[in-house]
Amino acid sequence: MAIINPNINFNGNAQEAFTFYKSVFGGEFSNLVRFKDMPNPEFPLPAEESEKIMHITLPIGPNVLMGNDVPSFMGTVNEMENRSKISVSTASKEEADKLYEGLSAGGTVEMPLADSPWGSYFAMFRDKYGIEWTVDYDSNSNT
Repeated sequence: MAIINPNINFNGNAQEAFTFYKSVFGGEFSNLVRFKDMPNPEFPLPAEESEKIMHITLPIGPNVLMGNDVPSFMGTVNEMENRSKISVSTASKEEADKLYEGLSAGGTVEMPLADSPWGSYFAMFRDKYGIEWTVDYDSNSNT
């Protein structure tokens, strides 16, 4: 079975966002590389870009959440886009409650965590970094 691991682009606050995600999901970063750690004479970066995150990984169960800062010379990413969401399926209603409360703190709730018309316990929201999430617990699923 395929495993999908989302990668999120940020405009200089990847470390702050991932520290927040770590506080919600737990665990430790398995990878954290700054641009200064991978110098490339062909693509020199200004000093103010050197501390930005080139790659960060947070294992979550058998999956990983990845992210990076986009160097300013590549333009600004739209963290408030609405074409995609990170979907989290939980093993229990309690886990859904915990993740919803943590991830939605300071964000904007579109659909509060509640029993959905299709039979699962579901929420949809944007976290305080503008990233969209869904949290879902389906007692009939083998998650």
